[in-house]
Amino acid sequence: MGKLIVVSNRVAPTQEGRPAAGGLAVGVLDALKETGGVWFGWSGETIPEQVSPVITQEGSVTYATVGLTRRDYDQYYRGFSNTTLWPTFHYRNDLARYEREEYNGYLRVNVTLARQLKPLIEPDDIIWVHDYHLLPFARCLRDLGVRNPIGFFLHIPFPVSEVLRSVPPHEELVKFLCHYDVVGFQTDADRQAFLDYVERGGHGTSSEDGMLHAFGRFLKVGTYPIGIYPEAIAQAAAQFTDRKSVRSLREAMRGRKLIMSVDRLDYSKGLAERFQAFERLLQNGPGWHGRVSLLQIAPPTRSDVQSYQRIRRNLEGEAGRINGRFAQLDWTPIQYLNRKYERNVLMALFRLSQVGYVTPLRDGMNLVAKEYVASQNPDDPGMLVLSQFAGAAEQLPGALVVNPYDLSQTAEALERALSMPLAERRARYADMMASLEANNLSVWRDTFLTDLRSVATAASVTAKAANNKRADADADADANAA
Repeated sequence: MGKLIVVSNRVAPTQEGRPAAGGLAVGVLDALKETGGVWFGWSGETIPEQVSPVITQEGSVTYATVGLTRRDYDQYYRGFSNTTLWPTFHYRNDLARYEREEYNGYLRVNVTLARQLKPLIEPDDIIWVHDYHLLPFARCLRDLGVRNPIGFFLHIPFPVSEVLRSVPPHEELVKFLCHYDVVGFQTDADRQAFLDYVERGGHGTSSEDGMLHAFGRFLKVGTYPIGIYPEAIAQAAAQFTDRKSVRSLREAMRGRKLIMSVDRLDYSKGLAERFQAFERLLQNGPGWHGRVSLLQIAPPTRSDVQSYQRIRRNLEGEAGRINGRFAQLDWTPIQYLNRKYERNVLMALFRLSQVGYVTPLRDGMNLVAKEYVASQNPDDPGMLVLSQFAGAAEQLPGALVVNPYDLSQTAEALERALSMPLAERRARYADMMASLEANNLSVWRDTFLTDLRSVATAASVTAKAANNKRADADADADANAA
């Protein structure tokens, strides 16, 4: 078996002694370090013109990164990927915009990236492609003659047919996915939405073993919920409790309870609804005035996209309005921080809080919910309030699951979490940790790669059988000629 090649929109090489940023980076790096391999993708830089990939080596991992021209960035990344696909796949058609020129740029960049990767591919390699930026990537490689097994994993939700069809080239996008050998989703609902589109549209049929025959190809379609390493997160949370920022927050709380929330600044996260539900808690429960605070950390993202600028202004306005209504001289209800923190510090802040508040309007998995649980002190764990629209809700049986559009229900869940007896919190924590350990990041990675390698094995067997059949036929022809 050859090496593993991972392809993602961004490449996240680690610095010695510092943890990788998130689940994708951690899982990918573990797989690459075990077998040796290549991580290929955008460097995050814009360049005047396309050049060959920059190759660097760290141990058994080769990083191959490329820049994007400003035109490619505007059309492929900022345009079709994040102004069309991202809002649509998160059920926000009202925020989506489609421009044919941007779609053409999206296709052009996928073709360019495939051409840049092809010289690095050897016959026995397997290729694992990640996320919505690269839906056409397998088709681009196939057009270049690449016949290696190629898998694809979608980290965000996959929308139902009625929503997906609002994207004009919807059928072509699904057809692109069918050029992969394995296509993976976070949840069964996402997987079923993909199959429903294919089958109800008359494009193919699926079987109970997870195989799909569509657009003239056979592929495996499965559910692979991404996980975390709960033990490593628990260790980091405990070790970083003495960091200055953590100590400062502990001292500032002065015995008050803390509701903790961390999200990228994105409309899919339901941040305005989250603030309003917290407001409803204070409105309905005057006894909580001065006794609880909400800390919302929301690092900026895609700050050059206009809709994200509006989100930031809206949240700042909501935080100011609610604080103006309820604040006291020695108490600010909402602390809203629009900045980044080191990941291990965030784990320690989670451990300090009594409630984890994770209520996206739509999310593929949401690893913050899992990280919050893993960060808790087993002797006195905090409680998780979690949206039913996060994939993590299926894997965290002890969470208080809410509909984030129902402000009263969410406020009641916050009240219950803040007041929950220790014995119940411990029992719920134990249930959730058992699930996290049984479905950790290694399980996600190994299950997907096992399925992809089985495709490689089957293809190898088929190729050998075909070669043997041709050899027998040639022998028979030679014998007849003699």
